[in-house]
Amino acid sequence: MTDLDALTARTGIRAEFYDPLGTRYGFPTFPYHYAPDNLATRRQLRADGLRPGGQPVVAQMLWRHRQQRRVAYLYRRDLAAPKRTATPAQRALIARMLLARRTCRHCGITRPYYIPRSAGACLICEPGGGTR
Repeated sequence: MTDLDALTARTGIRAEFYDPLGTRYGFPTFPYHYAPDNLATRRQLRADGLRPGGQPVVAQMLWRHRQQRRVAYLYRRDLAAPKRTATPAQRALIARMLLARRTCRHCGITRPYYIPRSAGACLICEPGGGTR
């Protein structure tokens, strides 16, 4: 009994998504949670403070969720670059943009919450949102 057969018997994970040579899918493919340790998704790279850095996708993970086939692309960890950090000017710009999202256009008051884009006004100025 191979590791893959034991995996299918123990967990019910389908062997159809195990194709490390890429003969079936044209791309190295692994079942969910069974990719090699030297490969990572974008989220896993981000959690480690890395980014793909322009490298191509080298493999994929496939799994089924609610009758749909899901895919996650995998990148090599050794070729990943460190995440870029924002400059002080970029951080200041982001702070101004977030402040603008909390400032009501009608009354000009900065609220402790983001103004709903659907209304375009704070909950007090919005019709039916409360009294002034």
